[in-house]
Amino acid sequence: MHEDKEAVIVGTELPNTNGSTVLDDSHRHGFETVDEKELTIDLHDELKPVDYTGFSKQDFVGLLKEAAANNDFKKADELIREIKPLFDEIRHRERAEALARFKLDNGIEEDFEYKGDEWDSAFEIYLKSIRDNRQRHFREIEEQKNNNLQTKTNLLERLRQLADGEDTEHSLRLFKDIQKEWKAVGQVPQSQLKTLWANYNALVDRFYDQRSIYFELKELDRKRNLEVKQELCARAERLLSEERISEAVKELNELHNEFRYIGPVPLEDKDAIWLKFKAASDAIYAKRDAALVNLQHELQNNLQTKEKINEEVAVFAAFQTDRIKEWNLKTKDIIALQKQWESVGGVPRAKIREVNKKFWNAFKAFFHNKNVFFKKLDEERTKNLQLKTEIVNRAVELKDSKEWEKASHELKELQVKWKEIGPVPEKQREKIFQQFKEACDFFFNQLRSLADKEAHEQNENLTKKETIISLLKKIADEKSGSLTEVRELQSQFMAIGFVPKRDVATLKSRFSETLSKAIEALPGLADDERDSAALEAQLSNMRQGPQAEKKIHHKEYILRKQIAKAENDIAILRNNLEFFGRSKNAEKFKEEFNAKITQAGTDLQHLKKQLQILQASV
Repeated sequence: MHEDKEAVIVGTELPNTNGSTVLDDSHRHGFETVDEKELTIDLHDELKPVDYTGFSKQDFVGLLKEAAANNDFKKADELIREIKPLFDEIRHRERAEALARFKLDNGIEEDFEYKGDEWDSAFEIYLKSIRDNRQRHFREIEEQKNNNLQTKTNLLERLRQLADGEDTEHSLRLFKDIQKEWKAVGQVPQSQLKTLWANYNALVDRFYDQRSIYFELKELDRKRNLEVKQELCARAERLLSEERISEAVKELNELHNEFRYIGPVPLEDKDAIWLKFKAASDAIYAKRDAALVNLQHELQNNLQTKEKINEEVAVFAAFQTDRIKEWNLKTKDIIALQKQWESVGGVPRAKIREVNKKFWNAFKAFFHNKNVFFKKLDEERTKNLQLKTEIVNRAVELKDSKEWEKASHELKELQVKWKEIGPVPEKQREKIFQQFKEACDFFFNQLRSLADKEAHEQNENLTKKETIISLLKKIADEKSGSLTEVRELQSQFMAIGFVPKRDVATLKSRFSETLSKAIEALPGLADDERDSAALEAQLSNMRQGPQAEKKIHHKEYILRKQIAKAENDIAILRNNLEFFGRSKNAEKFKEEFNAKITQAGTDLQHLKKQLQILQASV
């Protein structure tokens, strides 16, 4: 089969063998060639923008490395357009940070030189590799096209010689060989394509026209070509039921290529078969165009939705608080917005970068501020950990102390300080708390055990002292016993240790009262002995009580004051006695005043004896 001229000659006029002109029938039929209209389109490309949030320079280098290993230069170019600005942004930020550190070290900006790291170098290497490979690839394609052009030019020359030469039994075979070789040759430069096809089809017609003896063979060949083109029309019509329009357009593209290489059909069927194929093609194009319109409408709706989300997420960029709970609540909110954002489909390609940048800039700003807050919080918690570690160390030192009161007081102060210090890092919180608790528990358990022991001993002491009080009460009630026996019981009472605090005051009062009654009830004691014994008992009680020295000094002060008052009273009485001695009733008054002076003297001696006893006990 040979080529169909109506499918390839575009606006070209060439002389025919009979002097007529071969016109471009494809222009009359409105033929749409593969080179004049793009037939393939991935309708889902716009719906799947890649989210590069969180990608590091190493991740970007990995993508570029993978692209460099393939020969899909279109995808590689799209990838470079998307990731290079993001990679440069990271690199510029690292450079700025390096410059800031350089200045902090008293460096001069003019002397600063930033070389980047291994990923910067790797990125540039793979970028250059892709560009070099692309240039080499397209250079090789152009070279191949030029070689193909030369091959087809040589084939045209062979075909011209065959068409103009004498007819032989081998002519048709040679003609078919040339057709096969022509079809096997690849692409040629676009500027030469139409001319090549025009010349080729003109020479094919010339070959047949000059060989009338093969007219029947030619007509048979055209009928076979018609059958093949009818099958292509049927295949094109079946593509209308294909739901994946991109696949349908892709296959239609292949059908057009096949249609082009099939030779001419009978002249009476030429227009009909072309119109049938064109009608099926136009229907698929219309379906594709409708899908594109729907897609654009959907992309615009998605754009409006994402712009509304951008308005919501923009406020997160300036969010600040000093409360962890509020940060966590806001994080949940922005994550919910992220999920909503990701659930929305693609947007028009021209708007992808702009709308993505708005969202992810706000998103990153929020998490940057959050990271700054928690970094500061971590620093504070690390400082708190250091303070609490110092408290733990001191608590461990105190836990074995036997200075119970002092250590207890200091540990309680440490507990107050512990509560005033803020939280520590989460990983250390339980561990350091347990260390502090164990030290405190150890000490206070020891103290509690000691207190329990003391409480038991104090209860026993209380029982013993109650027994002594009962014995003193018996002496007082029976008015029996001796001063020695009373003093022995008093010594025993004083020798017994502490009693429960709640019983101290009552017990002391009862003891003092019962002791006084026992001394008062002792038989055979002179008054001065009784008073001395009572004073000695009182002083003994004082010495056993709190602030003993102060109380004894106060007692001494009272006695001295009473002695001074008694001496003053005696002096006044004697002076008054001399005054009454000159009165008419002198004898009566003398007796009264002498009695008072005698009693005052007795009291004075008693007081002086008490003072002596007190001074002797000090």
